[in-house]
Parts: sequence; structure tokens; C-alpha cells
Amino acid sequence: MAPVGKADYRIGLVGVGRMGGNIARHLHDVGFPVTAVFDVNRKAAASLARALGARNAPTLAEVTAAADYIITVVTDDRAMRAIFAHRGDSLLQGAKGKVFINCATISPAGHVEIEKRAAKAGASSLEGCMASSITQAREGSLYLMCGGKRRVFDRALPILEAMSVDLRYVGKAGQAAQVKALVNMVMNINTAGLAEGLGLGKALRLDLKMLMEIFSQTGANSRVLETDGEDMVNRDHECYFSSAHAAKDSGIALKLSREAGLNLPLARASKAQFDRMISLGKGELDKSGVAELTFAGRSGPRKKSTTAAKPKRS
Repeated sequence: MAPVGKADYRIGLVGVGRMGGNIARHLHDVGFPVTAVFDVNRKAAASLARALGARNAPTLAEVTAAADYIITVVTDDRAMRAIFAHRGDSLLQGAKGKVFINCATISPAGHVEIEKRAAKAGASSLEGCMASSITQAREGSLYLMCGGKRRVFDRALPILEAMSVDLRYVGKAGQAAQVKALVNMVMNINTAGLAEGLGLGKALRLDLKMLMEIFSQTGANSRVLETDGEDMVNRDHECYFSSAHAAKDSGIALKLSREAGLNLPLARASKAQFDRMISLGKGELDKSGVAELTFAGRSGPRKKSTTAAKPKRS
């Protein structure tokens, strides 16, 4: 048997927004054939298809027909159930033997359900939870946490390695999503906490550059300080990971906490801050935008970015 090469991994992408589109571009750049793309935003799908020489599939079923590995990056559980519908246009049509790599942040139960639906159609499903953002998707340096059957993980490994710089097999379906929910819950708590610390520092008329340097050398340090600190001070909230997504992901973690019988007051408080961002019409700002709630006097227009984009991790 001839050795398997990149050309043998025909890949389809469903959901080609900021994350999915950049994953597709990177895989194409490193030699994997991206054969079909699909998005409800038909204009975005058409543009990406032209750039990659891929098929702009008019239906989900045609993505499955054109690819052996289908990567999905959709918004939530409802969208995931829709693309894996039991009836009508669905990725499950003609899916026997195909592998689905589901990268969206949805509930653990959602990933378990999709694995069952795929198995019923003779296909395989793997969760590829991303703890990274747009820059890492484009560069192939994602942090991926994978859940599902080990044999499926092993089968998809060349694609997963091409997408990531850090790759962890976590366990059975749903477990990677549990870990991702906890990652984002803690990140969101850190983000809201940093916004409060910097907001109070500003109110006390402290030098915020000095304050952030001291934070970085003490117990106040965090990954969020590196990715979001300057943006909070400069009011530069270009979206890498939206406040709306932060609220959604904290909600997933809080649902898990209720099921486990645990009280998580910090998670509830940080979710309330991101929920407030949504209620104020600011849900599409980056999560760093939560600082708009904690800095006194922030009611005017945001400053435009004057610095190069920094890599962010979500």
C-alpha cells in the first residue's frame, strides 16, 4: 500500500468565519486539499472558495460528498444540531466512512449527541476544542483539546497536527468540551478581574503602565494581562473573542456546575458582566471591552487601534 500523504486528506469546512476561514487557508497553504466550503454567509463562502480553488458547496450534503474529513466551526448547539440534522439537507447525508472534526465551543452534551448521530450514519466524530484565536488559526498554532474515540483521533492526527502547535487528547466525547468550558470560565473571570483592577487603578490616578508591569511580576499576573491589558487601557477592542462568546461559554460552565451541585459565585459574576455588555449592545466587542464597564467616564467613542495586532488566546 502506498504511503498516505497530505493529498489523500480531502477536507471540507463548514462555518468559514474568522476561525473556520483561517483554518481553511492554513491547511491549504501547507498542502492539504480543501475541496469544499459552506457557510450561511454565502458571500464569505464564495470568496474563500475562489481563494482556495475549492467548491462553494450550495448544500451541506455536497460538502460531505466532496470531502473525507469535514471540519465544522459553528456558533452554538442549535447550529450544530442543524448541520447534523436527521432530515433534510445535512452533513450526515452520504456520510458513511467520513470523519467530522467539530471545533466549535458547544456543550459537552452536544458533542456526545453529534457523535451518536454520526455513528448512526456510519461516520465518526471528534471534538477539536480550540483554546486559541484568529492569529493562531491562520498560523496553524492552535491549542487543541480533542475528545472522542482514540482511533478517530489517531486517524485525523495529520490534520490536527497541521492545525496546532499544542495538541491534547483528553478522553471520550464531551470531556474536551468540559475542559474547554473550564478554560474559558477561568479566562473570563481573569478578564473581568483585570478590568476591575485597571479601572480602579485609573480612578486612583496610578500609572497604568507601571501597574501592569507590577501585575506581571506578582500574583496578579495572568495570560489575560498579556493579551488584553493594553487593549483595556487604550480602548482597543478589535474582536478576537467576543464578549457575547464569553457570556455563552461561561453559561456552559455554569450549567456544568449546577449539574455537579457546585456554587461558583465568581463565574456567575463574570458572566453577569459579559451579559451586561450584550444588553448594552456591545456584545461584539472583544472580551477586553468589559473594561468599558469598569473605567470611570467611559461613555464616548472608543479609540482606534494604533498598535499592531497582538495574538490572543481564547
